[in-house]
Amino acid sequence: MAAADATEEQSAEPVIEGDVAPQVQEDDEEDDEAEDLPVEPPTEESHPGYEYIEREDDTEEKIELGEQLYFDPRISETGTISCNTCHNVMEGGDDSRPVAMGVHGETGPVASPTVWNSGFHHTQFWDGRADTLAEQAEGPIVADVEMGMPDHEAALDRVRAVDGYVEQYEDVYGDEVDGDDPEDLVTLENTVDAIAAYERTLVTPNSSYDQYVEGDADAMTDQQLDGMESFQELGCQSCHSGPMFSGQWDEPESGEGVYQPHPTFDDNPQCEEYIEEYDLMENPGRAGVTDDEADEFMYKVPTLRNVEHTAPYMHTGQVPTLEESIRVMAACNLDEDPSDEEVEDIAAFLTSLTGEYPDQEMPRLPNPSGESMIPMDADAEFEDIEEERDEDADEVGDDDADDGIPGMTIGAAVIALAIATAAALVGYTRRLNE
Repeated sequence: MAAADATEEQSAEPVIEGDVAPQVQEDDEEDDEAEDLPVEPPTEESHPGYEYIEREDDTEEKIELGEQLYFDPRISETGTISCNTCHNVMEGGDDSRPVAMGVHGETGPVASPTVWNSGFHHTQFWDGRADTLAEQAEGPIVADVEMGMPDHEAALDRVRAVDGYVEQYEDVYGDEVDGDDPEDLVTLENTVDAIAAYERTLVTPNSSYDQYVEGDADAMTDQQLDGMESFQELGCQSCHSGPMFSGQWDEPESGEGVYQPHPTFDDNPQCEEYIEEYDLMENPGRAGVTDDEADEFMYKVPTLRNVEHTAPYMHTGQVPTLEESIRVMAACNLDEDPSDEEVEDIAAFLTSLTGEYPDQEMPRLPNPSGESMIPMDADAEFEDIEEERDEDADEVGDDDADDGIPGMTIGAAVIALAIATAAALVGYTRRLNE
């Protein structure tokens, strides 16, 4: 694995303790630095950095291609939704919405997790249904509520139609393919591989917490230090452990996800209020993937890195502030009731986990002048697919006939609009006659 290779380059004699990944140890010097710190930190390691997850074949050319694909909305059905739409790297790596909005205004069931530092996760998505970044990138392309393409080949055909893209694929993957046939070069495997290579570069090291752990006793404020103590006393690090504060980092993309039930203490009176207010138990969690009752309401532990920039919070995206999310987690997962001062201090500590964002620039996308990847008859191109979706919706409507006729919703809306328009015209005509 590339992560192991990167670590071996850092230290010729790595020290391994249990399941903890090899770390650079300078024994007495590092111990002295830890002793000099006024408050013991919850982790011994700072942010591992890009080098830890970088892969040998993540070349500049591949990363550039992946970045273009990540920002390109033309791969979506309507030409309006890109990876960056829901995971905005110009902000906190999410979309600041309770739930993401895809093509035709469709919305999904959960909030978009941040893409920053996602290369350190063992699995992807809230429910862990993808093991790797590349596997994660496959799903949104064909999801009805995201990019909405009828199938992966339809998306790849759009890319193949652009000579500039084909040339880049040939530069990056040409040695692996016999010939220069676009169908052999522009494959789903190569496409998501390039996107994953770009996403691995999205790391945010050198936060004030990292500087503190590395020996700078003045890197954090007094309130942040108080919050760090409260964070540990309440037991927050029991789940949000390790340098990524997610319980996972040393075996990236391993498929061995770190999950916890949320809520855990659903009989806590305060938690009961939060469950109702924020719909915390409306989604089955990982059970929706495994179909195992034991996995109900189990979710991947999210990173707390840059958490001040990823509101609203929780998988439902309904908790509005960082302070409120601390109260929710304390009641529902720790059975605790922190004071207002403790909440404010912990929130201050969490801001110390905000690292340095690498500069991001909107990439130029390959496209010949006067041509578009989105055909003018795109709707007709996918007409059969839409008809199938409508038929499925009608079937659902038939099954739920006693509760109304969902399949008639659009028709009813059209009739209502026609009536309203007619009424407005009548009123306007009367005013003219007067």
